[in-house]
Amino acid sequence: MSLVEDCRATALVAAVGLAICGFSAQATASPPGRSAAELETLRYEARAYEHGEGVARDVARAAALYCDGARDGDAEAQFSLGWMYANGRGLPRNDELAAYFFTLAAAQGHQQAKTLLRLVTASAASRPDCMRAALEDAEPEAVTPAQRAVLGLVRKLAPEYGISQSLVMAVIRTESNFQPGVVSPKNAQGLMQLIPETSLRFSVKKPLDPEQNIRGGLSYLRWLLAYFEGDVSLVAAAYNAGEGAVNRYLGIPPYAETRNYVKRITSLFKNSAHPYDPAVTAPSPQLARIRVSQAL
Repeated sequence: MSLVEDCRATALVAAVGLAICGFSAQATASPPGRSAAELETLRYEARAYEHGEGVARDVARAAALYCDGARDGDAEAQFSLGWMYANGRGLPRNDELAAYFFTLAAAQGHQQAKTLLRLVTASAASRPDCMRAALEDAEPEAVTPAQRAVLGLVRKLAPEYGISQSLVMAVIRTESNFQPGVVSPKNAQGLMQLIPETSLRFSVKKPLDPEQNIRGGLSYLRWLLAYFEGDVSLVAAAYNAGEGAVNRYLGIPPYAETRNYVKRITSLFKNSAHPYDPAVTAPSPQLARIRVSQAL
């Protein structure tokens, strides 16, 4: 265990560890850009992938999510990414990048970063590629005022439900192409195309109201994520065809529309798994059989 790792581990044991390592438990202020709730959601996702909590461990994905927050000025994300590089935890050890991210966090008053920066002897690296990425990657192309309004609602609401904004945007783009008043021939309504049964199930009284519609869709996605334990393909299939059809066919139903729908969602949202809250609902009773079927 390195000195940096040992110090952080000590800090995690108890409050006395914070004092020993010179850490402060005081939270850093949220920078402008993403809201505090949005930054917290990014960190939640990143930590889930870093430690394999509720999803398969994916350190590269965790680092990318941390860098999203770091790029938007989140000191805690900057520190976490610096710590990963300082200790080589899932990433190649790189003291220069550790120094880079610790320096960013320390400049915002992050006490842990200030302490650990003194333990990293290398000079800070130049800005890494992930910090150069455009901030609006997840937005639709040629953003219109109406689309930007929808994005604003997603950014406001998605963190409340613990759901990635990118997944919500993928569903909205696929379902309605950001048209809040659209009604399908099957009477699916609004941005997230809620059928009347789903609106009733999740207490959506005005399905053509953009905020109510998104809240209903988020409620359903949160339930499906717990029901299928974060499997994005199964969640997408169930959102389109219903969870009953997924259970009945032990996987993605053989409907051309549903299979195309799943391909569309997974092409827009690149992760096969998404963190979920197991307290929302018990998993599908068919999930074990579905997994066996998927493995064949």
